[in-house]
Parts: sequence; structure tokens; C-alpha cells
Amino acid sequence: MALQAFPRLLQFKSCDLFGNGSLSFPPIQSRTVHTKPWVIEARARTRVESPKVRNRRLQKKYNGTQKKPRLSVFCSEKQLYAMLVDDQNKKCLFYGSTLQQSVRTNPNSTTIEVAQRVGEELVKVCNDLGIDEISSYDRNGFSRGARMEAFEIALSEHGFLFR
Repeated sequence: MALQAFPRLLQFKSCDLFGNGSLSFPPIQSRTVHTKPWVIEARARTRVESPKVRNRRLQKKYNGTQKKPRLSVFCSEKQLYAMLVDDQNKKCLFYGSTLQQSVRTNPNSTTIEVAQRVGEELVKVCNDLGIDEISSYDRNGFSRGARMEAFEIALSEHGFLFR
């Protein structure tokens, strides 16, 4: 009995907010839904993984220490950047790039020559810090171009990289 009286209490005959109580809504239209069959397609590069994804996975595996730091090299379209990283203490032991004025003594030299000088500068810093080997060589997923190879030549002469 109380349930039947409840809806009558909520019916408004006239009110400033709701008007006179005769609200009309548009009629409900029935819609036909056309479903398409599911087509499952293979994603691009399913067997070849991205170099960036592979590099992120490898960075978890190799951690640099004070005596065996990780060598991280980034090669942009025109420049080369190299860092010796101590991952345990979260410190950068060496930073060198082809943009530094100390490395780029001759303004007419090419970036390939300057990249080799960055490698030589890295070897000098390693000798000063007493570093004999590196834990991993991290190319950040980049392929070996001319600048990267010139940088690697200076490192392989010292014995950091085995070619």
C-alpha cells in the first residue's frame, strides 16, 4: 500500500522548475545495428622487434658500476653523444659530444673526425679514473654509421671494444 502511494508523491502538477508537468519526449526509435565480422590482422613487424624495445630490455640486464661503467652512445642525425654511466650510484662519469668546443678544435673538421676525438677523450678519462673495462656498450638501438664506427675505432684501440 505504501509503495503504491509513493509514485503519487513524486508527480508534480506545476512547478517553476519543471513547468506544468506535461513533458513530452521524442518517441523511441528502433535502430538496426549492422555488425561487421571480426577480421584479425597481423601487426606490422611481428617477427622483427623494434631496436628501441630491445634496448630497453637490455638496459635492465646490464648495470654499470664505478669500476665497470656502462657506455651509452646516442647518435642523432648530425651529432654523436657519449656517456659513461654508473647505474648503482646514478652518476655520469663522462659526457662527451661532437658539439663540445674542447673536442672541436678545428671548425672545418667533419663530425666523423670529431667523433673519433670524442672516443680518444673517453679513453683519456678512463685512464684517469682507473677504468679498465666497461660493463656494456649501449648503442640505444642505433645502427653503426660512419660516426659510430669512427668512435668505436678509438675505443677498440684501447681494448674496450672487441671488433
